[in-house]
Amino acid sequence: MARSITFGHDRLRVDVGIADDGSVRLAHLNADGVVLPVHAQQPLVEVLTVEDGHGPPSERLVGSVVGGMLRYVGHEDLSDSDHSRLEVHLHDQASNLSATVRLSAHRQVAALSMQATVTNAGSAPRTLQAVTSLVLRLGSPERPVPLEEMDFLSGTSEWISESRWSRRPARELLGKLDAKVHGQDSRGSVLARSLGSWSTGRDLPVGGALHQHGDFAVLWQIEHNGGWRWEVGEQQYGLTIGLSGPTDLDHQWTERLQPGESFSTVVATLGIGTDLDSALAELTDHRRRGRRAHHDNEVQHLIFNDYMNTLMGDPTTEKLLPLIDNAAAAGAEVFCIDAGWYDDGGDWWPSVGAWQPSTVRFPGGLAEVIQHITDTGMVAGLWLEPEVVGVDSPMVERLPLEAFLLRNGVRVREAQRFHLDLSHPAARAHLDEVVDRLVNDFGVGYFKMDYNINPGAGSDRDQRSPGAGLLRHNRAQLDWLDSVLDRHPKLIIENCSSGAMRMDPATMSRLQLQSTSDQQDPVRYATIAAAAPMSILPEQAGNWAYPNVEMDDETTGFALTNGILGRLYLSGYLNRLQDFQLSLVNEAIAVHKEIRTEIVTSYPSWPLDLPQWEDPVVALALHAGTATYVAVWQRAETASVSLSLPALAGDRVRVSTLFPTRLPQWGSDWDPSAALLTVQPTSPSPSARVFKIITEGSPEWN
Repeated sequence: MARSITFGHDRLRVDVGIADDGSVRLAHLNADGVVLPVHAQQPLVEVLTVEDGHGPPSERLVGSVVGGMLRYVGHEDLSDSDHSRLEVHLHDQASNLSATVRLSAHRQVAALSMQATVTNAGSAPRTLQAVTSLVLRLGSPERPVPLEEMDFLSGTSEWISESRWSRRPARELLGKLDAKVHGQDSRGSVLARSLGSWSTGRDLPVGGALHQHGDFAVLWQIEHNGGWRWEVGEQQYGLTIGLSGPTDLDHQWTERLQPGESFSTVVATLGIGTDLDSALAELTDHRRRGRRAHHDNEVQHLIFNDYMNTLMGDPTTEKLLPLIDNAAAAGAEVFCIDAGWYDDGGDWWPSVGAWQPSTVRFPGGLAEVIQHITDTGMVAGLWLEPEVVGVDSPMVERLPLEAFLLRNGVRVREAQRFHLDLSHPAARAHLDEVVDRLVNDFGVGYFKMDYNINPGAGSDRDQRSPGAGLLRHNRAQLDWLDSVLDRHPKLIIENCSSGAMRMDPATMSRLQLQSTSDQQDPVRYATIAAAAPMSILPEQAGNWAYPNVEMDDETTGFALTNGILGRLYLSGYLNRLQDFQLSLVNEAIAVHKEIRTEIVTSYPSWPLDLPQWEDPVVALALHAGTATYVAVWQRAETASVSLSLPALAGDRVRVSTLFPTRLPQWGSDWDPSAALLTVQPTSPSPSARVFKIITEGSPEWN
């Protein structure tokens, strides 16, 4: 490279190289001593257009003609006390497209974020088909990265079986080819993508490439609530990672830029370390530093919701009052009335949209029930599904046709609902009126915002491509959430999305917690609760805990353990529990409240590796300063379980049972040289325990 621009801070250094011909590449990347083997042949951004396409034919993001022709124009350092920021300006004379690539990083966090803006600087329209947010080639002649030494990490979700992760050897997923023989790189890739508006309803926008011998590990996330794609493909000497928002190939997205018009990609971020734990720690810090400031981020209110395995969408005054009293007595700080509170006809699903309280369900009015909640000292909450209007709702006729997602001039209908388009002012004004009325007139301080349908590719209103119409709505939806919290800064908003079908980094940077699943079986929920911190912060993981009078004591403890190392999200008929079961509930709440201020600073790891759906034993560790908390779920009986805790290697430790102390204690042994904690379950499955580990020298040691 003829010269380079240095960007970053003490823990992250990036060199952007400028060649003699003006082409721009990432030339060097050092994250806290981990030097990635960056190959300086990959363009800084890939821009795929209808007019120019790829060089060699491909279905990948890389190899675009425009990307290879962009040349350096200038750059700006926009760093401040909180962030390192760099803008690099590029131009392609042939297409007359310009690009600005933005690199940013939180100070003292080894995570790199990137975003690009493409502008049509010519006199004729240009049609974009894909633009990368971040693209990186690993492996060079000096430091090749054989795929035989790499693992790929990916996650999938579907309703009630969310957050399923797999780590597989890269060579199992990509066939071995000899690029030298053919004179060109492979065209294949391992890819993940969203479909429609469920950003996490199929694949997850978080992934990773991990060196098997610990030379480096990179984890990425695409920070978008709609269409996205990530891919990893083999190139000579190594691999290329491409991250983007919606594309033509995957999401029916094209953007026709008229002269002078611009398009900006979504943001993508790369966390860098030596292994999964260290790379995720950087991504965890990035997530915490990027969250919207909110008082609940520190307070971590404990929520009771009447839905799961309880009222299931059939709330009435008579059913709610005893639940409210028992939730308050147990120590809940928020009580949320879930679906159905607006329905007079007995079928709450197709009647959503007007959000007026039912008079049949609440003879004395909804305000009476909400007042009862606030009289107990709890914050009152309501369920909303703001982006949909049921086919039986009067809002179907009251709102203009253009306020809905449209295809060929017809409202998109899915599962007896129509979908609002929040880029239209009438749709937004309607939802503003709903939220303001419920907050100001009823005193609601918490909303569970649900999202239960996927309307498909999007909307072609105004002759846009469907994917561009959906992207417009996605961005308007995030802007609307920001505006709601601007007007009501004390309002707490939970993201639900049919369990976790829209559990993406963009949404979670704004909202306070996420319902991680609709799974009603606590034994199956354990894998979901344990794996959630791969995608979201531990303190945002609203893991349901729903004790039931029909459960035995060990199953009750198991169900409560699901919530303790995340955001304990309580449900169930507490008023029907036996005394001993209720004592377990009270203990779980007390324990969670005791450690929740530590959870907000903790880093996750998995002592048995990332949990698999059918694993007989599941474990999650949270490292919180001088204490480590480990949850172990026994789903099939076993004599002993060896838990790997390399962060504590060589330390003298003290292990105690944090929860439940009222049930038989499990044995434990610590091997400091191997960093293995072996626990011996003494109870039949299903059963679970939460352990606290402190090291010698910590304040609690004496």
